[in-house]
Amino acid sequence: MADRPRLAAERRTITGKAVARLRKEGRLPAVVFGHGTASEPVTIDAHEFDQLRRHTGSSTLIDLAVDGGKARPVLLHGIQVHRITRRPLHVDLFAVRMTEELTVEVQLVGDGIAPATETGGTLVHPVQSVKVRALPDNLPETLHYDLSALTDYDGTITVADLQVPEGVTVQADATEVIARVLAPRVEEVTAAEGEAVEEAPAAEAAEAAEA
Repeated sequence: MADRPRLAAERRTITGKAVARLRKEGRLPAVVFGHGTASEPVTIDAHEFDQLRRHTGSSTLIDLAVDGGKARPVLLHGIQVHRITRRPLHVDLFAVRMTEELTVEVQLVGDGIAPATETGGTLVHPVQSVKVRALPDNLPETLHYDLSALTDYDGTITVADLQVPEGVTVQADATEVIARVLAPRVEEVTAAEGEAVEEAPAAEAAEAAEA
């Protein structure tokens, strides 16, 4: 598809610890793999990939062209990052077959405003992503739900309330809660009660003095 993000790669012969030199040169080591396909070591431009991953998720199809060849669809399967700098060290790219269904994790997005939050409630999201299964072309980047349904503290939004496109199957319990509004916390002791507690010892002291 013309609107897919594109990524250029070059075949890689350097492996092992020697790939550190590639990173210094601004190249990021990666591997392309898939069902019935031999793993193919490649490198990609580190800056280009950094820009790409800001706008893609695990369900976003990417057109990968190796050495200027014909582009093929891949999914970003995994990123190994440096434990301190969090910069990418290695990337796994999964070559997909457009006729085979895939299972991927998709982020959930709440739209609008929950009315119950306007009276002091706190919006919480117990679940922020779910697994879905679909053909590669049907994979959604996100799944949405309407927050306006949360009008009080007893209301919940569940997996069953998700707006799921045709051809997509959500692999999660339909009753699982994905959003709710918690009621404001109530102070156990009010200001008036606090004053009463403080006055009691003073009254007892006055009675003792009169005695």
